[in-house]
Amino acid sequence: MTSSVQLNRHIVVRFAPSPNGLLHLGHAYAAMKAHDYASQRNGIFLLRIEDIDSGRCRPEFVEAILADLRWLGLQWDGKAIFQSDRLDSYAEAVGRLKAMNLLYPCFCTRSNMRQAQDAGSLAEGLAGPVYAGTCRDLDTDLAIARARQEPHSWRLNVAKAVSLTGPLSWLDEGRGEQTGHPEQLGDVVIVPKDMPVAYHLAVTVDDARDGITHVVRGSDLFSSTHVHRLLQALLKLPTPTYVHHRLLVDESGAKLSKSRDSASLSVLREAGGDGNKLLQELRQAIFPVGISLSAV
Repeated sequence: MTSSVQLNRHIVVRFAPSPNGLLHLGHAYAAMKAHDYASQRNGIFLLRIEDIDSGRCRPEFVEAILADLRWLGLQWDGKAIFQSDRLDSYAEAVGRLKAMNLLYPCFCTRSNMRQAQDAGSLAEGLAGPVYAGTCRDLDTDLAIARARQEPHSWRLNVAKAVSLTGPLSWLDEGRGEQTGHPEQLGDVVIVPKDMPVAYHLAVTVDDARDGITHVVRGSDLFSSTHVHRLLQALLKLPTPTYVHHRLLVDESGAKLSKSRDSASLSVLREAGGDGNKLLQELRQAIFPVGISLSAV
C-alpha cells in the first residue's frame, strides 16, 4: 500500500499471526488475501501480533514474521500491534462478563476432556466435540472456594448469554447473511488456566479497538464467528463484515500448519528465494506440487 494514495478509512483489515512458530505458505496466502482486500479498496491494512501465549511465543518468531512479510512485499499501515500490550483491556472485558454472571470456573483438565471424548460422552458441535458443562452447575460458593485453591479456567455460560442477547446474525461476503448458533460450540473457554485470555475474547476486543471493518481470514475460523458475534453483542461492540477464504491444503486435504512442519517462509527467504514472485504465484493460484486450495 502506498502512502501517496488517500486511504479509505471506511475499510480496515488486519492480519494477525501468532509468533509461536515460523510462517508457512498458508500464512503467506492468508496475509496476501487480507492485504489485497484492503489494497484494492484503498483501505487500511494492519498487522497484529497475537503474542499473549507467553509459554509458546518467542521474540525470534516475531522478527521472522516481520522479515517474511517484508520479503513478500506486504507492507502494513502504521506500527505492528502487539496483544501483550493490551492485557488491561482483556481483563476489563473479562470483568464485565463476570459482573453479568456469565463466566464460571472450570476445573476440568485436558485429561478429563480426552477421556470424555474417548468415551463418546461429548456431543459433536460446529467445531468438534462440545464441552459437557461438567462444572457449569457446581454450587457457586463451593466453586469460588475451589477456585482460590485449584487451577481453573473460566468458561462462558453460552445458554445464559444467548438468553440475554436474543437472536444474532452477521454478514459473510461469500455466504450471505448468517444466523448465530453459538450454543453449537458449547461453553467456550474465555480465560485459560495458563493464559490471561483466550483467542475468542482477545480477537473480539481487538477487532473493535482497531476499528476493523472487514475480517478477512481462513474458512477454518468460520465457526468461531458464532462465538465472536455473541461476545460482540454482550460487550456492545460493533460487528464487522466477515470474508472467509479458502485454505491452502496438502495432498491429503489437511491445511498447512506449524505443527505439521509445513514449509516455512523463512527457509525459502534465507535460501535466496524471490518473495515477490512467490506472492504473485499465490495470487494467480499457482501452488507448489502437493499444495492446492480447499473446497470450501
